[in-house]
Amino acid sequence: MKEKIKALAAAYAMDFVANRRHLHSHPELSFQEYETQKFVAAQLQSLGIQATPLANTGLVAVIEGKNPGKKVVGLRADMDALPILEANDVVYKSQNPGVMHACGHDVHTASLLGVARILTELKDAFEGTVKLVFQPGEEKAPGGASMMIREGVLQNPAPAGMIGQHVAPQIPVGKIGFREGMYMASTDEIYLTVKGKGGHGAAPDSLIDPVLIASHLIVALQQVISRNRPPKSPSVLSFGRVIADGATNVIPNEVHIEGTFRCMDEVWREEGLQRIQKLAEGLAESMGATCVVDIVRGYPYLENHPELTRRLRAEAGAYVGEENIIDLDIWMAGEDFAFYSQVVDSCFYRLGTRNEDRGIISGVHTPTFDIDEKALEIGAGLMSWLAIQELEN
Repeated sequence: MKEKIKALAAAYAMDFVANRRHLHSHPELSFQEYETQKFVAAQLQSLGIQATPLANTGLVAVIEGKNPGKKVVGLRADMDALPILEANDVVYKSQNPGVMHACGHDVHTASLLGVARILTELKDAFEGTVKLVFQPGEEKAPGGASMMIREGVLQNPAPAGMIGQHVAPQIPVGKIGFREGMYMASTDEIYLTVKGKGGHGAAPDSLIDPVLIASHLIVALQQVISRNRPPKSPSVLSFGRVIADGATNVIPNEVHIEGTFRCMDEVWREEGLQRIQKLAEGLAESMGATCVVDIVRGYPYLENHPELTRRLRAEAGAYVGEENIIDLDIWMAGEDFAFYSQVVDSCFYRLGTRNEDRGIISGVHTPTFDIDEKALEIGAGLMSWLAIQELEN
């Protein structure tokens, strides 16, 4: 089976590349993936696979082998792009100015289309059902995964496990990364508005200075992490935007602060958010001001099911060679695949795309991000292999 999959992946590799380049040239923002949805549906239709729309711009489809009710495995690819102006000088450069597949979702979608092609040819050789999930809106809250789940993507048929892959520009092409247990962080957005009394900077005694209060607040809020975080729960609280729209001698009435809170523990997440709100409101009040706290809930933390991940890691080693399997560190970035991991046994692994000799080294979310397209053959073949092996488990 492994050799059959590798042969099919090699035979169709240029088709995988063509699909990826089409998608890369026509990126669409989160929840606006209308043309992408049409393209994916048409590609599946050409294979005799009928896809069902879900979450407005998403799709779900199944490939049934022999005895389709024996076991179901779900495979997920996200389809949205980012609001970034591409700086690459390539023939497949984005044709939608200001929108770019800078996080590799074009790769994920093209790889899953490759899986569909490979498994369609092999459906008489395996038992069970493979569920293909083409998901919108990974890059934007509330996250397309949460919407897909709410609309029934994990039902009828219900997968025993979900598998997802993500490009890794820090990992050389040909290598695959795995991590058991906690892997990626929850992501919540923190918006604070400190309201005081502005006026002339030469008369601070007559004011309630929101700039000074905001400064105290930013420092004090770090106590949420340094003095309350559970010892084995990595956490990050960062503020990246502060707007105090005054002047050298003008103190404004309000200061706006924006940041993010990330952690690997849902219990601590809830406690931390409560502490942030209580401290912000209380400190501002103690200094004669008020603080309006707006918390936008993002994605939960991503948990790679240990046993499933262990199995898939071993099977990946059998496919690409054990020497090409690497251990991943905890990553404090967020990913809405986490919603699946909170409901069903899941594994999210990384697909190496880096090629230093060719200068393909840029990170995700940058205007020069690109991949070594050899990763498409590897990604489609590997995911096909993992799906079939998991069906047989």
